[in-house]
Amino acid sequence: MIRFSDEHVWVRVEGDTGTVGITVHAQDTLGDIVFVELPEPGRVLQAKDVAGVVESVKAAADLYTPVSGTVTQVNEALRRDPALANSDPLDDGWFFKLKLSNAGELDALMDEAAYARFSANA
Repeated sequence: MIRFSDEHVWVRVEGDTGTVGITVHAQDTLGDIVFVELPEPGRVLQAKDVAGVVESVKAAADLYTPVSGTVTQVNEALRRDPALANSDPLDDGWFFKLKLSNAGELDALMDEAAYARFSANA
């Protein structure tokens, strides 16, 4: 299952683990991404906390976590090659994984169809 936030962040849930990244819309808006700041493993995040920063040639933007949990892993490949967030934002360009602490928060996020409508107007 994949869900989307109004901050243009996605979370793909498998069991009690959520993988988080930015959407195609976000990377299109930002342009060429040149740097990412990722959260440290073990960090506890609440939904809508700033988890990191994305910098592009055009702007810098905070990365908000869509759900609460404990960071279990970060994408070191993305740290080495931030352009992965542009070339493959919904797969290899993921940012971090977390162990969900409140799966009920997923209900407040959008499914793909709702996010498509939302981002078309963004």
